[in-house]
Amino acid sequence: MSSGTAHHIIADVLGYNKVCACWVPRMLTAEIMHVRMQTSNHNLELYRADPDKFLRRYVTMDETWAHHFDPETKQQIMQWKHPTSPPVVKFRKIISASKVMVSVFWDSEGVLFTDYLEKGKTVTGVYYAKLIRKLREVIKQKRRGKLTQGVLLHQDNAPAHTSHVAMTAIHDCVFELLSHPPYSPDLAPSDFHLFRYLKESLRGRAFEDDEVVTMAVNEWIKERHQNFFLITY
Repeated sequence: MSSGTAHHIIADVLGYNKVCACWVPRMLTAEIMHVRMQTSNHNLELYRADPDKFLRRYVTMDETWAHHFDPETKQQIMQWKHPTSPPVVKFRKIISASKVMVSVFWDSEGVLFTDYLEKGKTVTGVYYAKLIRKLREVIKQKRRGKLTQGVLLHQDNAPAHTSHVAMTAIHDCVFELLSHPPYSPDLAPSDFHLFRYLKESLRGRAFEDDEVVTMAVNEWIKERHQNFFLITY
């Protein structure tokens, strides 16, 4: 049987076609998916019991890299072209190695505070514990009544977040910790909402140094209306 005949049978008669596998960051086991479902249902029950109270108590956080230069995506550089127009050419650019780690704590009213990691340092349990204690002081100043109602803190399962020293700080601040399923960035508002739009605004812009990057991030945050933070929920 010729290859052409075999291809005709497979593709045209049987209806098969060759596709690329969808890339996923991690293969979730049945146990992890079960935990994910249980955790999500539990958090939804908390929200549905009293949505307004849930939003008043809710605080979330995460870290992300802000690069000195992050090239625009293919979708961002797309432009209209007539069939008779010459082809559009754009030179390939790479992400700058220089970057700043920013930690953002925010709630349904807006950003509570941001912290920029000192160059050469890493996010550790001790560093994160200091941020948790700072968070309590900021909430006390900016969100009157939130501490009395009880803070619902949502964070991912990064080692620094779940370290003994960090968990001790969370306990000392009397924060109630919301469960987060393992390997679930799609359930973290910072990942699927806040950082997504922040990075879109920074793409294609070149920054001279860390100070200019932090200024750009702070300026973008200041321009967000409260509805931007509410729409996540």
